Amino acid sequence: MSTSSPRQMFSNLSIPFAGTILGGLQAGEMLLVQGSIPPGSERFQVDLTCGSSVKPRADVAFHFNPRLKKSVIVCNSLQKERWGPEEILHLMPFRAGVSFELLILVLQDRFKVAVNGAHTVEFRQRVELKRVDTVCISGKVEVEAVGVLPPSSIVTSPPASLTNQDAENMTVTSSSGDLTVPFRGHLQPGLAAGRSLAIKAQINANAHSFCVNLRPAEGSDIILHLNPRLAKNVFVRNSFLSGCWGAEETELGGFPSGGGQYFEMIVRCDAHAFRVAVNGLHLLDYRHRVQDLSRVGLAEVLGDVTLLQLQLL
Repeated sequence: MSTSSPRQMFSNLSIPFAGTILGGLQAGEMLLVQGSIPPGSERFQVDLTCGSSVKPRADVAFHFNPRLKKSVIVCNSLQKERWGPEEILHLMPFRAGVSFELLILVLQDRFKVAVNGAHTVEFRQRVELKRVDTVCISGKVEVEAVGVLPPSSIVTSPPASLTNQDAENMTVTSSSGDLTVPFRGHLQPGLAAGRSLAIKAQINANAHSFCVNLRPAEGSDIILHLNPRLAKNVFVRNSFLSGCWGAEETELGGFPSGGGQYFEMIVRCDAHAFRVAVNGLHLLDYRHRVQDLSRVGLAEVLGDVTLLQLQLL
């Protein structure tokens, strides 16, 4: 598991699988599925259902069905044994022979899905959330573990005064607390390979620049500095270590969202690099310049944005 404290976990699964979620799914929780796609797989599905009845078949609040052969993901719901209209995404983040991490964020009115740290799809709820109490998995897929995760924990503290020669820096958000920018939030229990930071924000109209920094809880180092400079149409990545900025990485051009626009950014921490996705599309990799990722204890968001949510996944 990419989190140390799931409230419920299933392991050693046999497919097809059906597991009862104790107390049902609650808004703010997440369902994490870790597995792999065996060679030759054409499709599999993860269903969030209202019970496990077979005859009559239980209602399905969320049907998530990757069809690898057709390179599409089909989402749907089943009520009174009748399927609703399909929602089809022409995208295939799953690959045969490759492991995956599927994360379903449960909101009051929709489900939001990320695959390997990148936002993939969202599905508006057609069935009352309070009825959902079972997760079912079937098809040609291997699953190592399924976990029900409580709302992510980021504890905020008052913004600190920051002395940075590069004025086009930093900002951070949190899913609970004051999200006023400039923002500094403590990451608990901290960053490690396999974890992701999800940021939702609105770029201010006529924005000049903003940034997201990952840094130690103490000291001036910045382990990852993500700095879209909108006025210059460049997206700067860098690190500030031992009192000095390193070499800037700018080869990608500008940030994919502009002034006045909403965006979602996911920063996934892998063993060798940070992987950044924006609005569901993988954008860049930034190789680690600090190997001890446990040093990352703070997230900062600064500049011309309005922070809406930050979650540690």
